[in-house]
Amino acid sequence: MHSPFTMGPALLFCPADRPERYSKAADRSDAVILDFEDAVAPADKERARDAVLEQAGAEGLDPSRTIVRANPVGTAEFDLDLRALEKTPYRTVMLAKAESAEQLRALAGFSVIALCETAAGIVNASAIAAEPNVSALMWGAEDLLASLGGLSSRNDDGGYRAVALHARSAVLLAAKAAGKEAIDAVYVNIPDLDGLKEESRDSVASGFGAKACIHPNQVAVVREAYAPAPEAIAHATELLEAAASAGTGVFQFKGKMIDGPILKHAEATLRRAGHPRVGS
Repeated sequence: MHSPFTMGPALLFCPADRPERYSKAADRSDAVILDFEDAVAPADKERARDAVLEQAGAEGLDPSRTIVRANPVGTAEFDLDLRALEKTPYRTVMLAKAESAEQLRALAGFSVIALCETAAGIVNASAIAAEPNVSALMWGAEDLLASLGGLSSRNDDGGYRAVALHARSAVLLAAKAAGKEAIDAVYVNIPDLDGLKEESRDSVASGFGAKACIHPNQVAVVREAYAPAPEAIAHATELLEAAASAGTGVFQFKGKMIDGPILKHAEATLRRAGHPRVGS
């Protein structure tokens, strides 16, 4: 049985070959992603693994808030990544370019965030999500478009192209259908905090449990988008208390008929606020 993914909402990538940034990245985010893959040049990958091993002792990062992104299965780098990971306390792995359920079995014993960022990964997202050691799915836009032979994931207005939106929805649906969490892709235009704010709000509204960041300045924007307003928390609490008192499937609350889906929205609001479910 998989362990539920509870990190977030703001996950921050940190190049694994920059150990001087580890603690700062962890302090600035809800969870840090030490990256063995795209953020590290091929010549520096061995140094990155050594750096993670060196700091993974008693004074290392909190394993409950640390993710390591490994290189794709089938590469020599993945085998070396796995060998290094087995010597650390870190047991949450993000698998780059996950493309099949079979690949996840190479990470037995780890809680895996499967990063679906190729055509095969998107098409096979449901099978990947069903693997017992998968705790979450994430999608990636730029690698996906590259795998398609495309030029960019976004239109001139900054919005995603149709194929990227399809992939985003497919990963979200596959994750939730399997009872797993979904993580939204990074926003690569670092100075555009307004664009990030809009996209993060959509992430929350759509059902993504977290969003990945590539710069510390993005963290506060993501956190703000995920934090329910005080009035929303008060409304959700009152609504769920009324539901507990009503004791029926459908009831009236402030002149409106309330049913199951509305209660689930209220429960999600309290979860994001860090409140326990009413009546639990």
